[in-house]
Amino acid sequence: MGIGAGIALLVIGAILSFAIRGSVPGVDLVMVGYICMAAGVIALVVGLVMNTQATRTKHTNVVEHRDDDVA
Repeated sequence: MGIGAGIALLVIGAILSFAIRGSVPGVDLVMVGYICMAAGVIALVVGLVMNTQATRTKHTNVVEHRDDDVA
């Protein structure tokens, strides 16, 4: 899950929690929305941490030069 998935979960959770007034028998849509928003926050934080770690890596190239004296 990346940053986009975290934002999507946040939006879906906010819509379920605050915008929908309907009800489904046996399902609390407000609680499902809060759970989606919590999962979105976790996915967003994990995505940002992994993105930060990926940009701190260093790549080094090792080039060997040979001086062959041909006589």
